[in-house]
Amino acid sequence: MKEKVKHITKVLSQTHGIDVSIYDETFLSNSIKKRYSENQFEKEKEYVALLQNDKMETAILINSLQNNYSIFFRNSLTFSVLEKIIFPSIIQNIKTNKKKEIRIWSAACAGGQEAYSISILLNELNNDDKEKFNYRIFATDKIDKNIAISKSGKYEMCDLKNVSLNRLENWFTKKSESYFVKPTLKKNIEFSEFDLLDKKSQSPSASIFGDFDVIICANLLFYYKEEYRKIILDKLKKSLLNNGIIITGEAEREILIQHHFKEVFPQSAIFRV
Repeated sequence: MKEKVKHITKVLSQTHGIDVSIYDETFLSNSIKKRYSENQFEKEKEYVALLQNDKMETAILINSLQNNYSIFFRNSLTFSVLEKIIFPSIIQNIKTNKKKEIRIWSAACAGGQEAYSISILLNELNNDDKEKFNYRIFATDKIDKNIAISKSGKYEMCDLKNVSLNRLENWFTKKSESYFVKPTLKKNIEFSEFDLLDKKSQSPSASIFGDFDVIICANLLFYYKEEYRKIILDKLKKSLLNNGIIITGEAEREILIQHHFKEVFPQSAIFRV
């Protein structure tokens, strides 16, 4: 399959000007195998011919390489540690040092579920706090369709399976079979397009200077080859405040450990540099 991957990578580059060489070979191979199966092809040349002549199949394959899937409160342990330990500590710190706000970057935010989950936690902590604090979440994704979905705040029940009934009632409005996040959750979130591999940009333009207390980049790194993982992690590191937090996905913990990040709590997927 390795030679087939190389061949298809070359075809996509030469025929459509699309570079998929940045992706992890195993992930890319599995994605191509799935398209082989769904098209009921047995020979490589059949699928190559399809890619060369069918823009729709090319679009489907490329879309399958994107990180579009997410749900609210995806890793229960991570969000529990954030709610009970990390955010209360950050809130106390900004009050002690008279900082203006908590700054959070949700990188590769997919459909916005992650950013809204964080907003729910912070709103709940603010409601329990006599001395209110400010926060801003900069949520980015390189796919404009994902940003549009995020801004709409419209979700189906399958996105909300980790949301408690109490939170569902407090933070969502049901219309027909869909759920919409309430305006309270939206007002402190800035959604924008941003490519983590863009060499010209260090952090979201809306954030102006980065300096984030927390950066969430979950379930993205394992899609890329090692050299591109390093580019992304270096960019995130430079955008983080001293003693700031980086959150990744459960399956990516070993990647950050290999890059010498220190996990704050075992198995939490929450790291410091």
